[in-house]
Amino acid sequence: MEIAVTRKKLVFNPDSTRVIARFLYWDDVRSIDIIRKVLAMPEKEVNIAMSQLLRSYSLRHRNISRIFEKNFAKLAPIFDQIEVNEKELSVSQKALIGSYFTMEYSIESAAFFNPSIVDSPDQSEISSEEKRVILSFRATGEGHISSVVFRSGVLDKNSNLILEPVGKMLAEADVIKRHIYDKKSFKKKLEDMQEHISDIPPTTTDKPDAIVVQMNPASPDFILDNLGENFTYGELMKNLVTAKKEPNLTEDHLKIINQMMWLASSHYEIHFSMDSAISERVIFPISATEKNGIEDARFVKFTDDNEEVTYYATYTAYDGETILPKLIKTKDFYEFKILPINGEIAQNKGMALFPRKINGKYAMLCRIDGVNNYISYSDSINIWREAKIIQKPKYPWELLQIGNSGSPIETKEGWLVITHGVGPMREYSLGASLYDLENPEKVIGRLKSPLIVPNETEREGYVPNVIYSCGSMIHNGDLIIPYAMSDHSSTYATVNLKELLDVLKNSGEM
Repeated sequence: MEIAVTRKKLVFNPDSTRVIARFLYWDDVRSIDIIRKVLAMPEKEVNIAMSQLLRSYSLRHRNISRIFEKNFAKLAPIFDQIEVNEKELSVSQKALIGSYFTMEYSIESAAFFNPSIVDSPDQSEISSEEKRVILSFRATGEGHISSVVFRSGVLDKNSNLILEPVGKMLAEADVIKRHIYDKKSFKKKLEDMQEHISDIPPTTTDKPDAIVVQMNPASPDFILDNLGENFTYGELMKNLVTAKKEPNLTEDHLKIINQMMWLASSHYEIHFSMDSAISERVIFPISATEKNGIEDARFVKFTDDNEEVTYYATYTAYDGETILPKLIKTKDFYEFKILPINGEIAQNKGMALFPRKINGKYAMLCRIDGVNNYISYSDSINIWREAKIIQKPKYPWELLQIGNSGSPIETKEGWLVITHGVGPMREYSLGASLYDLENPEKVIGRLKSPLIVPNETEREGYVPNVIYSCGSMIHNGDLIIPYAMSDHSSTYATVNLKELLDVLKNSGEM
């Protein structure tokens, strides 16, 4: 039976006018030369230059002079190398120096794709048949650096999405707060980490289709012994930098230093101004582990046992060579906490958290081998050790690999999982499966044909023939599926939920 899919006309396209002002650093020699040239300018020339800057950029950025001042403050180490007391400089001098260390970055000039959708924490001023929602996207700009951005809107009773106005004053977080570490837990997390899972052969357990990878890391005590029971990011990095200068450093020591740097830079908190619209908040790469991109955030509204709601997103951090699964946590989409996902199976892309615990444990979909769908359980939301295969490629349209397209959706009939399958010509399509509510390892049904395949208008783009989603939701009896079109732009479609569930239950895929 063919399932009716209603493609909506709304399209989210890349917009090169959406820019953020980022810190730009030259090498020390050039930076010192730039600073000295500005300091040599007459006061009148400084004021004229600042007036021109503010006239050109004050309408493009919220409080651009403050951004200049913040970037100036980042140059403090340089002033130790020149005989100038920065406290004696005028406000205009500081701001002008900061402007030479600032650049605009167009965050979504190349692509606007891989969306997910969740209920907004704010459901005020709408009718009972409407729902305010937040969509997240992977925005990609120059150099293929990806960040997380948002849009908000209201789904009406017919599942039409009315977008709220999109703000133009984009900004990174106002505050970046580094983590304070407990020595015992930091050492334990190091033991949970594994830099290259592909270098170590998997070892099987007595559990069918389960994989556990063993790890024997080098001891970090040669660093940790110099730190207190609680230490800051700065204290750790100072010790690591000193240790790397030791002439007799072994390869094992260097490896553990790199692992510690990796782990330490993965924890941080960010806070956005209350006067920013959600479409103006940009989660741009901050830590070294994600300097080349924050990819494919799968947001989910998670309800704990005490009915407390927290929004989580799993995403892939990429530093240009290695990927690291990470977790975003927020209550209000103003304050975000970012932390790594640890454990032997947290090594590949595509982890997706269930929206509640199952039998007292957190549950996660994952794909640790790049081919099959797995499920994992844990007592801790960011430590995952074992996984079990629940789905393998079976049909021609998914023969190369399968994976999830977002967190499972709870229905009365079972856990609905939107999947993606890769077939001939590396064509990505969306499918669907249904699993038992209390035992999500038990399949109830599975589509034999794809639910959505790229049509003629969707198959052209940065990466041709790709339909991809990072999270769907239910509204008024419809399944709302936002999806990307060939890694360039995004749209959404609706499917009648009852019709889809009926087909899944009668698919004969037990």
